[in-house]
Amino acid sequence: MTKTYDIRMKRIYTDASQADGTRALADRLWPRGIKKAEAKIDLWCKKVTPSNELRKSYHSKEIKFEAFAERYLNELNTHADELLPLMRAARQGTLTLLSAVKELEHSHVPVLRYAIESALRHEDEQADGSEPSSPVCFATSFTNNE
Repeated sequence: MTKTYDIRMKRIYTDASQADGTRALADRLWPRGIKKAEAKIDLWCKKVTPSNELRKSYHSKEIKFEAFAERYLNELNTHADELLPLMRAARQGTLTLLSAVKELEHSHVPVLRYAIESALRHEDEQADGSEPSSPVCFATSFTNNE
């Protein structure tokens, strides 16, 4: 059975709610007009944002969303360990990814959510017994039983 996770997307300018669970800012730069003391941010995951080169290519319309998403997923795959705090938060309850972008659905945020969900599914598949999650221990195979 596949476990589902509650990973939401929300603009940082929308009021915080208890239903948000863990609030993670998914932008490289701090959003304009938001005071850090009032933002109610639990995590600021700068390292999982698109590279400046990729972000600029997308915003200048050099590449379409599909190409942006593919390249961004490749970037995330090279820094998969940076997803761990977000994965941990999703396992503990609701995770809300926050961003200052105007159109969340056409930004890096849904791609990041997909990457987190994929990484969680991969871990779950390995832990459910269908595949070994750690190497087999051969300690007893090499003892002298004379």
